[in-house]
Amino acid sequence: MSDQERQDNNAGTEPQAEPEVPPGEPEAPPGEPAPAPGAQGLQEGEPLWGMLCHLTALAGFIGIPFGNIIGPLVIWLIKKDTMPFVDDQGKESLNFQISMTLYGLAASILLIVPIGLIAILGGPFLIVPFFLLIMAVSVVVIVLVILASVEANKGKKYRYPLTIRFLK
Repeated sequence: MSDQERQDNNAGTEPQAEPEVPPGEPEAPPGEPAPAPGAQGLQEGEPLWGMLCHLTALAGFIGIPFGNIIGPLVIWLIKKDTMPFVDDQGKESLNFQISMTLYGLAASILLIVPIGLIAILGGPFLIVPFFLLIMAVSVVVIVLVILASVEANKGKKYRYPLTIRFLK
């Protein structure tokens, strides 16, 4: 076979470049998928339990009193000693939920005074902005919990904003 024929036969079969592995990342054995970025060193199931630490906080939105604290607390208490990632994410979720509960209680107390004054003055339509603010904060909490759940499921540690660190 001539050189020209070899080039024609190999034209469509150029060797595929191996995907580059970032420095410090372990290479996957042949035939197995590469580990998720940030998930190195985690035990099997840790990302799932870490995600559940965040998702169970949504129990407060379905009518369970203090479910936003009880859900993450139960997961954290069960898995904190055997899974370091779950210990970290459980504390983070609990800190955020306790902070949001305290902020909500403070806002409710501050809301009672204006509602009393508004009721006395006869202007119930002035209450609407307060309730819109409460609804907006609830939506932000739900979005942050979902974001934290997705990141934890990837094996990445998530840090909530505006969180008081009660558990360290």
